[in-house]
Amino acid sequence: MTQKLSISSLPKFLSLEFLLLSAIFLGIFLRILNLGTREFWYDEVLSLLLSTGQKSAYVTPQDIPVVLAHYTQLLNLPTESHPSDILKTLVSLLRGIVGGEPHPPLFYLSQHFWLRLFGNSEMAQRSLNTLLSLFSIFCSYGLGRRLLGYRGGLLFAALLATNPFFLFHSLNVRMYAPLVLWTILSAWALIQLIGVDKIQPQSSQIEIKSSLSFKQKLFWTGVLILSVAAGCLTFYLFIYWLITLAVLVLYLDRRHWWQQALRIGTGVLITVPWVLWGTRQQLKNADLGRFSTPPGFFATMLQHLQDFAYLLGVQLLVGDWITSIPVFIAVLAGIFWIIVFIVGSIRLWKLGEHQRLGVGLILGIFPLLLALIADIIGKKFTIGFGWGRSLMIILPGCLLLITLFIQRLTKGQLYRLTATGLIFIYLSIGIADYSLRNRQMFHQISDIISTQPTTPTLIVMNSKAWGHVNRLAYYISPEYPVFLLAQESNKLAPALQKSLTAKPSTYGRIILLEAAEPVWSEPTTEAEREKIQEILKPEYQLKKNQLLQGTMDLDEFTVNVYQRY
Repeated sequence: MTQKLSISSLPKFLSLEFLLLSAIFLGIFLRILNLGTREFWYDEVLSLLLSTGQKSAYVTPQDIPVVLAHYTQLLNLPTESHPSDILKTLVSLLRGIVGGEPHPPLFYLSQHFWLRLFGNSEMAQRSLNTLLSLFSIFCSYGLGRRLLGYRGGLLFAALLATNPFFLFHSLNVRMYAPLVLWTILSAWALIQLIGVDKIQPQSSQIEIKSSLSFKQKLFWTGVLILSVAAGCLTFYLFIYWLITLAVLVLYLDRRHWWQQALRIGTGVLITVPWVLWGTRQQLKNADLGRFSTPPGFFATMLQHLQDFAYLLGVQLLVGDWITSIPVFIAVLAGIFWIIVFIVGSIRLWKLGEHQRLGVGLILGIFPLLLALIADIIGKKFTIGFGWGRSLMIILPGCLLLITLFIQRLTKGQLYRLTATGLIFIYLSIGIADYSLRNRQMFHQISDIISTQPTTPTLIVMNSKAWGHVNRLAYYISPEYPVFLLAQESNKLAPALQKSLTAKPSTYGRIILLEAAEPVWSEPTTEAEREKIQEILKPEYQLKKNQLLQGTMDLDEFTVNVYQRY
C-alpha cells in the first residue's frame, strides 16, 4: 500500500511544472538573501556617486592629505533646504553624466529617486535592480508562453531566474539588469502586436489568438514605445537591439512593417532631446582607444572569434566567476554553446520548426553577430569588454533559444532531465559564487581603524582612482579622524615625505594600502615599496601586514599598519 502510494504521488509532487516554479522562487530568494552580503565593487560606488548628483563636486586627491570624510559626504544627497535645491541637484546629476560618464541618464535618474526614498545602503541601492530583475523574470514567462506555451514559458523564466550571469547583475548597481527588462519587454510587445499566428504553430498545446482588440493594441503599443525609449536611455549599445527588432519585423510581418516602424521610431524619437544635448557632449569625452585591435589580421580575427565564444560562455554558464578563473574556461564553455546552437538549429530545421527557430536566432544570435561585424569593421574589441556585460541584450534571446531546443528536441524523461539538469547547474554556480566568494575588504580596514578609534590615522594609497577612494570613504566611518594621501606609485613616496615633514607628529598611525590594480597608474614596484619603508622607519613601527581579497583583481589590497613609536 505504501509503495503504491509513493509511486503514484511522487510524480505529481515532483512534476516538471512544480520544479520549474520552485527554481523561479529559489532564484528570487537568492536575490533577496544576497542584497547586502557583498561590499560595493569599484563600478557600483561610482554609480552611487553619480546618483547623488555630487560627482561635479568630486576632486581627485592631490599630493597632500585630505580628510576622508570630505569624500564620504559626496556619497549622500547634498543638503537641500528649499524645493528649488532638488532641481539644482538633478541638473548637477545630468552635468555629472555628460562630463565624463559614457552611459545615458535613465539608470542614474532612477537610482537617484530610489536614493531619496530608501537611502544609500547596499541593500537599498541594489533593491531597485533586484526588483526590475523580478519584473524581467515575470515578463520572460509571458514572452515564453506566447511563443512556446505554458511549460515553455515556465522553463524560460526558470532559466533566466537561475542564470548565474543575470543573478549577479540583478545584485549589481549598474544599468545591465534594467537592460534585460527593456529587451524582453520590447520583444514581447512586438510579438504581441505582430501576432503569434505569424509564427507557424507546431503544437496544438499552444493557444493562438491571432488578433488583438483596440485596447490591447493600444496597451502593447505603449509598452513597445516605452521599452524602446527606456532601452535607448539606459545603454547606447541598445541600438543593436533596435536593429534586431527591425529584422524581426521583416522576418515575421513584412507586409505591415511600417506600422511597427512607426511604433519603434516613436520610442527612439522620445530620446532625441537627450541625444542632442547629452550624447553630443559625451562623445567628446569618449575613450574608444581602449577597444582598439592589435596589429595583424590573423591575430585580430582570432581575438574576435575568442571574444565571440567568451561572451557566450560567460553569459550562459560561467557568470561572475569569470573575474576569478582563467579566460580559456569561458572560451571552452562558449565553444560548447556554439556547438549546441549549431546542432540544435540543424535538428529543428529538419523538424520544420523554421519560424520559431528563426525568431530564436534573431533574438539571441543576430545581435551578437551584428556587434561582431561592427567590431571587425570598426577595428575595435567591444563584445568581450566588461566580462561580457556590454552585450547583455543577447542573454534573453539565447536562453529562449535554449528553451526552444529543450522543448522541441527532447521528450518525456529526457526533457525533464535536460531542463532540471541545466537549472541545477545554474543554481550550483550561483549559490557557490555568493557562498564561497566574499567581498569585505573595506570592512576589514574599518575594523583595523576601530581598534583605536580616536587615533589620527593617515591612509597612504598607491591609487587616485575614484572607485578605490570612494569605497574607502563609504565604508570608513566619518567619525574617525582619518586622512587620505592617494597618489600614483611613482609619486607616493615624495608626497608622503612632504606630508610628514610639513606636519610631524600629526598621525599616530599610518595605514599603507597598496592596490594590486591601481587602475589609473602602474602597480607599485619593489623599489618604490622600499623607499616608503625608509621614510616610515625612523618614526613608525610595522604592527600588522594583511592581504585583502574579494571577487576580482580590483578587490586585492595589501595592508601594512604602522604605529608611531
